[in-house]
Parts: sequence; C-alpha cells; structure tokens
Amino acid sequence: MSNTVPDFEICNRARLRKDSAYDGVFFIAVRTTRIYCRPICPAPQPKTVNITFLPSAAACEQAGYRPCLRCRPETAPFSPAWNGTKTTVERALRLINAGALDDTDTESFAARLGLGARQLSRLFQKHLNTTPGQVAKTARIQRAKRLLDETNLPMTEIAYKAGFKSLRRFNTVFKETYRRSPTKIKRRSHTS
Repeated sequence: MSNTVPDFEICNRARLRKDSAYDGVFFIAVRTTRIYCRPICPAPQPKTVNITFLPSAAACEQAGYRPCLRCRPETAPFSPAWNGTKTTVERALRLINAGALDDTDTESFAARLGLGARQLSRLFQKHLNTTPGQVAKTARIQRAKRLLDETNLPMTEIAYKAGFKSLRRFNTVFKETYRRSPTKIKRRSHTS
C-alpha cells in the first residue's frame, strides 16, 4: 500500500464509476460532511468541489474526518480489519520475534494486543497450528543458534541474549530441539 494517491482526475473518475479496482487505494474525504468513504460507497456522490482524496483511513481520521457508516472504510482492502484476525497474528509474530514474550506471560502479552490469552491461543491455532508460547520458544532457540554460529560469546551470555531466563532452561530446550548440547553444536560449527 502506498502513501500517495493517484492523480485527482483518476481518483475522481474512479469514484464516479464506483470502481472496485480502486477500493483501498484511496479514500474520499468530504469537506462538507467531514465524512470519509471508499470509492465504492453506495451513498449519493458528493460534489467534486467538496472532496479531497487521501491515501488511508488513518490519514482521513488524522485530518478530522469520521468513517462513513454505509461503506465502512475501515474494512477496505489493505486495512487491518480487511485482513481480519490474520493481522493480529502477524503483529503478534513480529512482537514475539523481537522478544516481547520473553519477559512476560501469555496473558499480559495478549492484553497488549487487546485480546485474552485464550483468544490469542485460538488465533494461533487457526492460522499457525501452534501456540504463542511455542512460537516464542522457537524464536529464542533460533536466536541462540545464530549467536552460537556467529559469535564467540560464553554460553551464559548467549542464553540470556537469546531470551532464556536461565542457563539450565537454555540447555534443556536446546537439547530437546537439536538432540545435543549447545556446547557440542558450538564446537562443531567452529571446527567446520
């Protein structure tokens, strides 16, 4: 999705045709009503002199417009609502990969996303067939493996930098995942 809109005349022709190909590409902000719409809005067309085109629903709201109740611009293509629960899972994945679940429990993490822990777990099962905790565990072990391969840091430092709370937990998870200790993996990667 771009932060720019096509030329005014292109947008205006698309709006007058109610062209669905432009749905989500730009939004129509109506100065007289302070409402913004999608190009496919079924409401009567406003006069051209009363409109401007903006690139996103957020830009419209920042400019002081409110969403149309008929075309529901917050559900336009490329908007988070249009992507549905997948957007929530994608956001959660970005946060987990950045270590957000390393320092908190699933309940607090879910609250940060505006959900309950059970709902977040259901979304992860639906979209990824796993749990947030398992994703966090995998992210930690992958960070640890990269640190083992790319640095000469001591094991304790690798464990903490990867997001583990203790060296013991790091060793246990590493052995569960790779069927060998981190020390053996490190030795092997540095001798190869």
